[in-house]
Amino acid sequence: MDEVSTASPSETIAAGPPSCRCGAASLGDGRGEAEERFRGLLEAAPDAMVIVDDAGRIRLVNAQTESLFGYRRAELLGQPVELLIPGRFRPQHAGHREAYAVTRQVRPMGAGLELHGLRKDGTEFPVEISLSPLETADGLLVSAAVRDVSDRKAAEQRFRGLLEAAPDAMVIVDDAGRIRLVNAQTESLFGYRRAELLGQPVELLIPGRFRPQHAGHREAYAVTRQVRPMGAGLELHGLRKDGTEFPVEISLSPLETADGLLVSAAVRDVSDRKAAEKHINQLAALVESSQDAILAKTLDGHITYWNAAAQRLYGYNAEEVLGHHVAMLAPPDRTQEITALLERLARGEKIERFETLRVTRGGELLDVDVTLWPTRAADGTVEGACAIVRDISDRKRAEAELHVLYEQQRHIALTLQHSLMGTPRAIPGLATASRYLPATQGAGVGGDWFDFLPLGAGRVGILIGDVMGRGLDAAAVMGQLRAAAHALAKTGMEPRQLMQALDAIVTDLDLPDQLVTCCYLILAPDTGEVTVCSAGHLPALLADPAGGARQIEAPISAPLGVGGILHQQARTAVPPGAALVLYTDGLIETPGSDIECRLAHLTRALDDAFATADSLEAAADHVLTCLLPDAEGHDDDVTLLLARLPAAPLATATTDLPAHSSAVSDGRCFLSKTLATWDCAHLADDARLLVSEVLTNAIQHAEGPLGLHLRRTATELTVEISDHSPHLPQPRLAAPDDESGRGLLLVDALADSWGVRPTDDGKTTWFTLRP
Repeated sequence: MDEVSTASPSETIAAGPPSCRCGAASLGDGRGEAEERFRGLLEAAPDAMVIVDDAGRIRLVNAQTESLFGYRRAELLGQPVELLIPGRFRPQHAGHREAYAVTRQVRPMGAGLELHGLRKDGTEFPVEISLSPLETADGLLVSAAVRDVSDRKAAEQRFRGLLEAAPDAMVIVDDAGRIRLVNAQTESLFGYRRAELLGQPVELLIPGRFRPQHAGHREAYAVTRQVRPMGAGLELHGLRKDGTEFPVEISLSPLETADGLLVSAAVRDVSDRKAAEKHINQLAALVESSQDAILAKTLDGHITYWNAAAQRLYGYNAEEVLGHHVAMLAPPDRTQEITALLERLARGEKIERFETLRVTRGGELLDVDVTLWPTRAADGTVEGACAIVRDISDRKRAEAELHVLYEQQRHIALTLQHSLMGTPRAIPGLATASRYLPATQGAGVGGDWFDFLPLGAGRVGILIGDVMGRGLDAAAVMGQLRAAAHALAKTGMEPRQLMQALDAIVTDLDLPDQLVTCCYLILAPDTGEVTVCSAGHLPALLADPAGGARQIEAPISAPLGVGGILHQQARTAVPPGAALVLYTDGLIETPGSDIECRLAHLTRALDDAFATADSLEAAADHVLTCLLPDAEGHDDDVTLLLARLPAAPLATATTDLPAHSSAVSDGRCFLSKTLATWDCAHLADDARLLVSEVLTNAIQHAEGPLGLHLRRTATELTVEISDHSPHLPQPRLAAPDDESGRGLLLVDALADSWGVRPTDDGKTTWFTLRP
């Protein structure tokens, strides 16, 4: 009320002496002293004091009220108390006053209500209000002590901000064990909404089996009130809303407040860490139980870990090696090796399956297999190394024994192969170079073979073949075919005829898993030609120093044993000084390579060899160096043959004769004149006799016309008589009364060599005489 307008005793007071600063009118002369004491108490109160009557109007205020709300005292007296209340609360405030008038109970400060005051300037601020009823002669007065709690609320807000910013779940519990505050991390961790937790006993977050004794733990903590850090060695568990348990670590801090003891609990989920610890423990158990020695060391080589297997292997227990340098485990001559390994590890390099020697406590040398890898810090830098060491002494001994056995078996197999393949003899006048390299993988036994054959009358046969595959089976087949081919070639048959015969032999051998290739050449120095027949073999080459290396134009038919194939041959001229080049697939075929590219490589190597080498031997070495740079790394046997055509005869003479008796005298006459011209008259008698016998035999048993061919070299005279009959003469013993049958025996007795070879037109009978 602004003023007293009724004629009551208080009017007298109001008209009398000035009123006190609280603004209250005098309550009567008899109560003056009591009023003064009341006013004094009101002004001395630390809080803003507002006295309100039962109509809700302000009757008394103190100076603190003026200071707090910004009004002068006169502006407040007689005004409704809602003047000091924010507008949004005013509608319901009258109901609160009426309810209080009924209950009339003292309400202390901090009764759990969120209250606000309104200053004259319109600003709001948080307050706490205590209410006390005053019974007076004028009716009920209500004394309201108003306290500005802005600073406290700001501090609380900062505290709540810190609480929310904490990385762990924070739970504040009062001395009764009920939850007063939680942060968002608590909601996330336990699955409850904040409203579901506040006011609840903290045991809500604890598994049921621990709840009975938890109250005792709280009471004991209330006595000691000591900070308990995280990881204090306790196995603790939390309980989520969904009933699942999880391992936690909890730190506890006591908070002394005006309301009593509060306990702050920081709760951290350690499920991932516990799982990692479990995994680490499992790995540690595996490492410790490993049968291989496992040790760890610093980058400077000092041992930091030593498992039980390392103790069994080296003989040292952990106390004897931890802190010592790893060089103690190596022989004296291996210390540089240790240094090099540590340097590689420092660069982050992993070293696998490194075989070396180590030494035991007793001085015994061990063959070991070592795997080392660098260990890294959290930032990725190398800080140490681990090693797994396996004793391979038994394996090394077994390998040595197997190697000895292998070498024995390989020696036996190679000896067998060389025996089967034989060593071709040198042929006078034929310059050759041959190389045979057994396979470096497996037993080294293969199916390559080659042969040089003197066919008589200056002619030379060259055979090369390959039974695909390795091992004794291939070598056995090779031996059979080489022997058969040698025997067939000695009959003087043409290359295509020999290949047809070998084809039939391979078919009879029934080799389902083996492929056989072969090439046969006949060199004829008198004509400067070579006749070639190839059954699936790689093409023969002609290395001509003047024109370079090239393939010999000749058909290549299917490998032997296919059956039903008509093998063909071709004849080509060989330039003087040129060399024939024959080889097997081991020389040019490599995994992943193109055969045409490798043939081109061989051709270039031959060009270089014949341009620089001074002999066939040097040329062969050059080719092998180019084609097989790793002499120990080929997994198939390799054969290379180089042969230069013998020199042409010093002189030749040829004549044709009819197939009747006059041919004998004509032939003898032609022979005599030719030998006289060649200064070979000393051979004339034997030569005329043998020509007479062979011509007579041809006239009687063959078909004409006949050909007489004479050829002289520095070492012999060769005479050839050809006819058109395919039937070969057969030497026989004549009966005493036979008039024939002695001619071939005479040839065999007088000639240095003789023979008969089939030709496309018939046959040729030849003999040689040496001075």
